[in-house]
Amino acid sequence: MQGYTNRQIGEILHISVRTVEGHRANISAKLGLHSRVEFVRYAREHGLID
Repeated sequence: MQGYTNRQIGEILHISVRTVEGHRANISAKLGLHSRVEFVRYAREHGLID
């Protein structure tokens, strides 16, 4: 979700902030991404965002 905080993502998806953080950590570990900038770069390169 582009530009949203963990809290905002949690509210949109009706999950806790800790769950959002956990999912983000799992994705980060699996893809080898270490920052939000890397997440955005990955998403753009793979056509997930404009």
